[in-house]
Amino acid sequence: MKKIGLVVFPGFQVLDLVAATAFELANAAAQRPVYDVHLLSEGGGLVTSSSGVRVETERFADPAFDTVMTMGAMDVAPSTPGLLAFLNKARAASRRTASICTGAFVLAEAGLLDGRRATTHWAFARNMQQQFPKIKVQEDKIYIVDDDVWTSAGMTAGIDLCLALIEADLGVEISRTIAKKLVVYHRRTGGQSQFSALLELEPKSDRIQTALAYARENLQKDLSVESLAEVARLSPRQFSRAFRSETGQSPAKAIENLRVEAARIMIDEGEHPIDIVARETGFSDPERMRRAFLRAFGQPPQAIKRAARLRQVA
Repeated sequence: MKKIGLVVFPGFQVLDLVAATAFELANAAAQRPVYDVHLLSEGGGLVTSSSGVRVETERFADPAFDTVMTMGAMDVAPSTPGLLAFLNKARAASRRTASICTGAFVLAEAGLLDGRRATTHWAFARNMQQQFPKIKVQEDKIYIVDDDVWTSAGMTAGIDLCLALIEADLGVEISRTIAKKLVVYHRRTGGQSQFSALLELEPKSDRIQTALAYARENLQKDLSVESLAEVARLSPRQFSRAFRSETGQSPAKAIENLRVEAARIMIDEGEHPIDIVARETGFSDPERMRRAFLRAFGQPPQAIKRAARLRQVA
């Protein structure tokens, strides 16, 4: 059985404990006890979160775990020497070390991120880079894996991190099953931006939201105004007018942004030729995708692909 240590401290963010649920669901999906989850703290006993919710914990002892994961906090504060000492011991004795959200600051204080790529909540990323210049902070990533050290962005990105950990252990089907039970899309890739084209649109009505959700899940299909209007159960004219009113964009521009976002993720993963990326994300040909990338990023897909390769080597 894989022993999981979730590390908390006074003022931790209780949402990060969704990690415990992800591992619990993994046991259910695998139909066997794969993970043994322990909630840990320096002093043991009850620990109070930033919201005032108190959780029962075990005192630091044996540092040997399969995975030790540090929770984050709403406000970043210096860690205690005891916490940092335990994490260093656990790093040496365990298979994997991870953090959710600003838990990366705790790993950074312990020196566990020196020379590594890491991420954290976007609002704290630049501060982290300034405080810890030895870390290669990538502020616009959902999660990053650098050897056996995993870090994630803030809040719900911890779910993506846990799903990725579980997928590495048990396979993609188990991970998908858990995502369905958590009622989330199957995990976002690590290279995906913390910001989403859908979040920027923020439609107000259910009909426009439904059309956009359909578009994101069907990028390879015809996503003309007529087809999206049919999904929204509106006439093309009504749909175009409502869409622009609610999002500030034309349907064509919004679909292009969704396709560019999906293409950028595939390119950042570094595993797909440009023509395959264009086809999989609904661009009719690589040239059309190139023009869309120039409008969105000011550089072609090939330049972004080269940069992604350099990051992987660094």
